[in-house]
Amino acid sequence: MTQDAPSPQRVSLGKRLRRCRSFACAGVFANWDDFPESVQARIREASTIYYPSRLYQDLFLAVGKAVFPRNYYRFMGDKIRQTELFQFLDIPHPRTRIYPGKKIPDAIERDFPYPFVAKDPIGSSQGRGVWLIRTRAELTAYLDRPHPAYIQEYLPLTRDLRVVLVAGHVIHAYWRIAQAGEFRNNVSRGAAISFEGIPGSALEFAMEVAARCRFDDVGLDICCCGERTYVLEANMVYGLEGFRALGLDLYDLLAELDRGGRLGGGEWVNWWCAGKTGEE
Repeated sequence: MTQDAPSPQRVSLGKRLRRCRSFACAGVFANWDDFPESVQARIREASTIYYPSRLYQDLFLAVGKAVFPRNYYRFMGDKIRQTELFQFLDIPHPRTRIYPGKKIPDAIERDFPYPFVAKDPIGSSQGRGVWLIRTRAELTAYLDRPHPAYIQEYLPLTRDLRVVLVAGHVIHAYWRIAQAGEFRNNVSRGAAISFEGIPGSALEFAMEVAARCRFDDVGLDICCCGERTYVLEANMVYGLEGFRALGLDLYDLLAELDRGGRLGGGEWVNWWCAGKTGEE
């Protein structure tokens, strides 16, 4: 009696899924002709390409292939696009406006009382490129930078919640608690990590945001201010300090999702919380 042939592996260009047995990770080559012919054939036959890279994502979409994760490269490190998406979908997000040009301090001061937050809208991370603006002089210094002004209301937070989701599953969540006198809650800025008292409502909110925004691999920064819950930012390249603090390995978690058939589809369930509480 012959055994059934194993199912062909799914194709990933990026190495994110390198420990997942159902995937073959081809790597990213600068030229299409650099891919081995066998890999080219597999890519052409695949209906979905995983982690296709910035270089090839639009190519695959143009020829009708699906990509995973969705809305990953297009929104990576781009606060303007993220804010536009949150506003379009009417997702709670701190009040934010974009100002082109430099001769705009009066308009900003009309729209936002001091203090407010100013950010580099493209490429900033780990708390860099973020300022608390208290005076006209600080605003003028910020506006000397060569970019559109990205201005956001200041929320007096001492902590926020980082929630990491992959394929709709919460795989990790933790508080980031700011140091005294620091308005940024980034771990790279000295924030402490805590796993205590994470509200289930905030995790449900994060799952809703990821689903509506079609973020298939994302670290969402969530905050609770007064009676409202906001999404602050979406991070496609998120730090692993919170994983290490709990002895977790991201790539092992992805492999576990893969073994359970939950990677790249399936129900939107709170997998991380089910594992923490023992619920099925």
